[in-house]
Amino acid sequence: MTPKLESAFKQEMQLAKRLFESRDYSRCFKHLERAHVLGQSYYLPHVLSHYWMLRVGLRQRNSREIVGQLLRILGSAGSLVGWIPIGNTGGANVSPFKSMTVPSDLKLHFDE
Repeated sequence: MTPKLESAFKQEMQLAKRLFESRDYSRCFKHLERAHVLGQSYYLPHVLSHYWMLRVGLRQRNSREIVGQLLRILGSAGSLVGWIPIGNTGGANVSPFKSMTVPSDLKLHFDE
């Protein structure tokens, strides 16, 4: 992970954790989705984003999100072999196989 990408990932995760602690789960999840887009090509950041999404699901008692995140944590191994759906936000509301458009402000963090 390049330093620029790592910094952006860490920033999104820090924002998400602060929002998690303040129980603002909706906004927290949005930052976790952004962190997922940034980190999904790298195994540990990929798993970390899903772990925190799981925590949100547990706090909200959202069984769909809990099951979805447990499956996605296992599926994160795809980043070890280079198989990832680019731009996928990682929530249980989206197919784990669906590529999505990367938001323009996040594209700036990826090296060409």
